[in-house]
Amino acid sequence: MIHRLKIGIQGTVQGIGFRPFVYNLAHEKKLRGYVSNTSIGVDIEVEGESTQLDFFIEAIKSNRLPLAHIAKIQMTAVAPQKNEGFVIKESESHVNKITSIPPDICICEDCLKEMQNPGDRRYRYPFINCTNCGPRYTIIEDVPYDRPYTSMRKFTMCGDCLKEYMDPSNRRFHAQPNACPVCGPGVTLYDSSQNALKGNDPISSAIDLLKRGHIIAVKGLGGFHLAVDAEDNRAVMQLRARKQREEKPLALMAYNMDRIRRFAHVNPEEEVLLRSSSRPIVILKKRIPNSISPEISPNNQYFGVMLPYTPLHYLLLDSDISALVMTSGNVGKEPISIDNGDAFLRLGNIADFFLVHDRDIYLRTDDSIARSNDNQARIIRRARGYAPSPVYLKKDFPQILACGAETANTVCLTKGNQAIMSQHIGDLTNLESLNAFEQTISHLKRIFDIEPILVAHDLHPDYLSTQYALKETKGKKVGVQHHHSHIVSCMAEHGIEKPVIGLAFDGTGYGTDGRIWGGEVLLARVDRFDRLAHFGYIPMPGGNAAIEEPWRMAVSYLYHAFDETFWNLKLPLFEHIEKGKIRFILEMIKKGVNCPETSSLGRLFDGISSILGIRQKVSYEGQAAVELEMAITASEETPYPYEYIKERKVYLISTSPIIKAIVHDMQRGKSVGNIGLRFHLTLIRLFSDLCMVLREETGCNRVVLSGGVFQNAHLSSGLGKTLKENGFDIFAHAKVPTNDGGISLGQAAIAAAVYRKHLTG
Repeated sequence: MIHRLKIGIQGTVQGIGFRPFVYNLAHEKKLRGYVSNTSIGVDIEVEGESTQLDFFIEAIKSNRLPLAHIAKIQMTAVAPQKNEGFVIKESESHVNKITSIPPDICICEDCLKEMQNPGDRRYRYPFINCTNCGPRYTIIEDVPYDRPYTSMRKFTMCGDCLKEYMDPSNRRFHAQPNACPVCGPGVTLYDSSQNALKGNDPISSAIDLLKRGHIIAVKGLGGFHLAVDAEDNRAVMQLRARKQREEKPLALMAYNMDRIRRFAHVNPEEEVLLRSSSRPIVILKKRIPNSISPEISPNNQYFGVMLPYTPLHYLLLDSDISALVMTSGNVGKEPISIDNGDAFLRLGNIADFFLVHDRDIYLRTDDSIARSNDNQARIIRRARGYAPSPVYLKKDFPQILACGAETANTVCLTKGNQAIMSQHIGDLTNLESLNAFEQTISHLKRIFDIEPILVAHDLHPDYLSTQYALKETKGKKVGVQHHHSHIVSCMAEHGIEKPVIGLAFDGTGYGTDGRIWGGEVLLARVDRFDRLAHFGYIPMPGGNAAIEEPWRMAVSYLYHAFDETFWNLKLPLFEHIEKGKIRFILEMIKKGVNCPETSSLGRLFDGISSILGIRQKVSYEGQAAVELEMAITASEETPYPYEYIKERKVYLISTSPIIKAIVHDMQRGKSVGNIGLRFHLTLIRLFSDLCMVLREETGCNRVVLSGGVFQNAHLSSGLGKTLKENGFDIFAHAKVPTNDGGISLGQAAIAAAVYRKHLTG
């Protein structure tokens, strides 16, 4: 009996070889019909014997395409047409665009082999790609994902490329960025005055310049990198000086795993991350000794390392260079450059030479960052290779724009059961970043055809993301508390709808009382929360200045614990900071002048880092806390005493017993490494104890960990393990950043819940 089915598929099914897979499968089963891209996914009509149709449908559902994700399949029986063969039809448009756009994908093994084969027509071609690899999100202007809607439209395929593109049995069948040296993009090497250097092989010339200690701006997939030889200490220091990046770790790129293992330890989970098609920067433990410049990652036990992900990268590293620094092509907190002219303008005082190409980057996308913790891959920065793959939600959401936080900004748009999180945009602290933020919103709204009816934003009135939401957008505005967003972000990632005990630990977040929160224990539901516990408020002398100069927080914590007697203590603080400055800060605290109050655990890390003499002034966010964690050398210790008292239904956690115990250890000559470990163990014991008390009071056994402080591996691993041992169900971020990069997802989920509650009364 002959039957015909109309099959509609939604999900990540465009730009990843899905149509050729369906085409070849239909021919294998001798079925008739067609497959076509639409703006909502893929449409299939297929006709044949019922048994063959069953095989066909099962094969589609169980496909092994690495980047395909089928979110929804709808099947309807239609009348047989008895047409001949199975074809791929032209893409169709549709008013309701909800197809998933694939992220950019690293070069596949087949393309790499061809590029390295002297007999192949794409030998050493830096833009080789196929259906299974290459640029996607960064070159797409609109959907459906076809060449005329990408930045490849200006390159007309030659006869050989077109033949591949039209051949369903070819790996480049309907590969939209398909190109070769005859018809595709090319590479040119320039000096900083925009003069093209003569020579037949600009990549080999660039390698020679790198070996001679020069800084080269390299145009990549989602923007420019600044590259130097990672073993050349002088070149690295020069890069830092010109880029105004004093001490923040610089990312490394090495040709293969063998070279990475020369300078870093790699466990099996980390190797899987490194080799994945997303190719993130992976945080790896340093091998000691190593030949990498000590200026790459000072005062840190780790490197950030990635494997090459474009053909151009492989060609650059196919030499005797052990590793290259590949840091973002920007100055300070500006967005990375993506346009050739802009790069010459903004990076001209940093780079000596520019290795550029003529394939336009439509949307800037930084490298992603990930680490393996507790045998689980955890995304720290979600960008290239991951965005804009959706987070699939448990329920359908209305169309929402969530504008995210001020630092590590991402935005999130929702439609149906998809939460489309943008790539990492960065800190919204300047006009260039705000422009990138607005461009990303416009782009995502267009390609996913979203017109938000709700706009979610942080409560902080001074955040540029909040101001944008309130002034520049249509739709009902929903203000969302920062730490509630953190917890609900993790809940949305894991599909949790029941109440949780949420531990939200970070540096800064605007509280409902107008103070700065950051050491919060919440009873969180998706639509609301109760504050169960927090650190007692401590003055932040100078506001943001106390973030940049942790010694100010040290003075605040010491004065809170010891009053004026802290002057009698023998502390590194008095050796590093002039007493006159300390007296001035102390007067500010006493008089309450420019001293906003905070309950932040991030600020407690900063203060203790300063008290221990580790870090008095930071050059990047979180530096004092990172170096406090890195200072841990001991493996066994005991926690310090701690104290929390219930006042008006909320537990207040006192910092004073911890500060006093730390100072006592210092007076006894205990090492910084031991004290650092004791502090971490104290937090682990304190919050596991507190969670057990709260479980008795609330009946809630689910604990969610979220916030930037949980990037601290000692704390997140230790606390998670202890809570599990005490019978809790623990949920932490994996696919969504635990830092402010995950805030937008939480904002969207809260806005949806508030909206549903309003509709139902």
